[in-house]
Amino acid sequence: MFAGPIGSRKANDVGQPSLSVIIRAYNEEQHLGRLLEGIARQSFRPLETILVDSGSIDATLAIAARYPVEVVSIRPEDFSFGRSLNCGCAAARGDLLVFASAHIYPVYPDWLEQLTGPFHDETVALAYGKQRGGPTSRFSEQQIFSTWYPEHSAPRQTHPFCNNANAAVRRSLWAVHPYDEDLPGLEDLEWGTWALSRGFVLAYRAEAEVIHVHEESTPAILNRYRREAAALRRLRPSEHFRLDDLVRLYTSNVVSDMRQAARQHRLRQVAGDILRYRWMQFWATYLGFRVSGPLTNEMKRAFYYPPVAKPGVSDVQRGVPPIDYRAAGVRLPGDVRE
Repeated sequence: MFAGPIGSRKANDVGQPSLSVIIRAYNEEQHLGRLLEGIARQSFRPLETILVDSGSIDATLAIAARYPVEVVSIRPEDFSFGRSLNCGCAAARGDLLVFASAHIYPVYPDWLEQLTGPFHDETVALAYGKQRGGPTSRFSEQQIFSTWYPEHSAPRQTHPFCNNANAAVRRSLWAVHPYDEDLPGLEDLEWGTWALSRGFVLAYRAEAEVIHVHEESTPAILNRYRREAAALRRLRPSEHFRLDDLVRLYTSNVVSDMRQAARQHRLRQVAGDILRYRWMQFWATYLGFRVSGPLTNEMKRAFYYPPVAKPGVSDVQRGVPPIDYRAAGVRLPGDVRE
């Protein structure tokens, strides 16, 4: 199963910084193999791949053992997103630290090359890439991805929005400012804010595309958005999310999603899921804040506002053939089980 692409090379073989890929995982047997196979097929081979496992009891570690992966273990009771990342970063040797959620997988074999390309600019502290949903993703989450991760890159971003499911940072800067281990989420936003305050910029790389597979239950979705809202409240203590924010943003996002679904001739199929998903998103956000007052406009745009309707828009097509996971015997989300 493990087979790198012909002509693959380590980044530092051609004068580029060395790369360490760090993956956070807990019971990811359904997804981890795809990601590791995608890493094996990259045009740039990382110096190392580190799996930070927080007590998996399924086949996660057995799958990791099929690949050249170093495992760092932490106790479940010690887990936070920041602590897990810090443990992986501390074990890493690369100049650049690439973060990947265990339930993403790269679309193209130049994912690592594209994601780390912006670091040629010495003022770039962090780069993050495009995320898209898979065939099993909820419709509203697909709309969120298209809003947060547009089709065109931004080489010098001066606001802190980013996402560690598909991102890279300079190890030298992480050593100065490790991730906040006390936040319940949004440790990436806190780190990006710090980097900007030190005169660095962030970069968004649309060509570094991954599929992000969320197969969450209703309680898990509620918990994720509530957790992120609580983290945002701690990062921005003067900002709030009122009941009227909930009503307004729920309504505007539902209307936007319904219109987009109608254009795709899918409205009957997904209308109920749109109503449920958006309610879970904004009700959980309200619970995470539990106080009155507005969020800043910048953060509302980044996290909540619906996209401007663009009928007929499709993803930008690249001249790079995508990774053929099925040829490698790797099942993709939505494949029918035999």
